[in-house]
This record gives sequence, structure tokens and C-alpha cells, in this order.
Amino acid sequence: MTRLITCALLAVALSACSTAPKQTTGRPADSCFGKGDAAPSAPLDIASIPEPVPRIEPPSKYGNPPFYTVNGQTYRTLASCAGYVERGIASWYGVKFHGRRTSSGEPYDMYAISAAHKTLPLPCYVRVTNLQNGRSLIVRVNDRGPFIGDRLIDLSYAAAAKLGILGHGTGLVEVRALDAAAPQEPERVTADKAERQETHRAPSAENVYLQVGAFQNLDGAERLRARLLDKITDEIQIIRTTLNDALLYRVRIGPLVTSDDAGRLAESLAHLGIAGARIVTD
Repeated sequence: MTRLITCALLAVALSACSTAPKQTTGRPADSCFGKGDAAPSAPLDIASIPEPVPRIEPPSKYGNPPFYTVNGQTYRTLASCAGYVERGIASWYGVKFHGRRTSSGEPYDMYAISAAHKTLPLPCYVRVTNLQNGRSLIVRVNDRGPFIGDRLIDLSYAAAAKLGILGHGTGLVEVRALDAAAPQEPERVTADKAERQETHRAPSAENVYLQVGAFQNLDGAERLRARLLDKITDEIQIIRTTLNDALLYRVRIGPLVTSDDAGRLAESLAHLGIAGARIVTD
């Protein structure tokens, strides 16, 4: 019985699995298991697509198992999205999965403002901010994924278009959960605000790093640094910090030029058995 349940959960999780689309305006980035996804052939009128307004919804009957396993890694679904905020890599998915069942049971609509996330409860609402251009958008999370590297969130085609990450395939974003009990109005972009957004600059090369470990003792950090020295040429730092009054030694790589560089490096390290790397900024 346990094995059958595990297989069923895996099947649901895999329904969300996507590949960031290929298009002529930028380098595609594989966000899950395969290739062959694409942007729609018809141009998208971004302005005509409304931003979701957070509202209280019943939990998905199928999308919130206590845990599930994909590619040998187990993910645990959060009981609540309250207080959730994280930065990382966003990718997107399009035509290949349009109309397919999502992990919540709804059909995937690439023209809706939605997203896939590995652990947030379904459905929930988050504000996604593109840290490279300042654009911000309320997004409804109703799917699971992406299951590759250190990707944080997989955006629908429309959401990625509004946030301006289609051309690169991926982008560095902040994901912040919203309180649906006190919904906020969709962000209205005035001409003045749009100009400020376009001139906003992402974290510079000096403050994009890949954190590969955190230790309570310096010896552990030094051992990991020594292990990395013969595998990469980027600078490897050990940063002494405190968390909840506890001393920590964080091992990080950088500064890196772009978030894409950090994502590719994280995937390379994962193949070498060094998993769990995540992007951090100063």
C-alpha cells in the first residue's frame, strides 16, 4: 500500500514537470526533465491579462500531500505559506504543458498568471519580484515544480512575460507569500513607476553568490572549501555569521556575474554530489 501511495503522489508531482520554453529571443533553460517546450506562436497582449487578486480558497484535494518524492529527493509540503519569503532562480513553462493537469487538478493555462512551487501549499498567492528589473507581480501558485538544480519557482508563460524574464529563460527573483485573508489590490503601474522599474538595477556582480554550505564549526567549512578548490575556479569564501545567537560559518562561491551563472554552477555541483546550493545576495 505504501508503495502504491508513493507512486500516485509521484505521478501527480510529475504532472507539473516542465521545461522552460525555447524561443528566438533568448536562450532556453531546462527547468525539469525534458526538452521540446515552446512559447506560443501568436504574440501575447500582456496588458490584457489581469493580475490575480488574493482570496481565501480551500486547499487542493490532490496537491497537498504531506510529502512526495521526485528524482530521489523528498519534498515536504508546508502547512502554511505565512511568512514565506525566499530568493532564487525562476524559470517558465509554456505550450508543451498547456491544458495538462497541474498538481492541484486544474488544467495548466499558460495565459493565466500562475506558477509551480515545490513546497508551498496549493493554492496560495505570492508576490514575485524580478530582482533584475524591479518588476513585481501577484501570482497564484497551483502547481508543483521545478525539479532541477536550485530553481525556486516555475512561472506560467504569461507571468514570465509580465515580469520580463522570457528573453533570458530564467531570472533572479524574490518570492514573498501574501495573506489572502487581507488581500491587496493588484499593483498599478503608472508611467512614472514603469520608468523607475526599467531603470532599476539588479544586484550587481559584487553581491550575487552561491552558498554551498553552513557549519557550526570552522573545520567543517574548511573541509568543504578544500573539496571545492580542485573543482571550480571561482573565489570560495568562508563568511562568519550568527543565526539565533548561534555562530555559523557559511561557505559561498562568488561574486558571480549573473544569476544564470549561479544556477549553472549549482547544477554542476549537484552532479558532483554537492547538493543544496542556493543563491544569496548581500
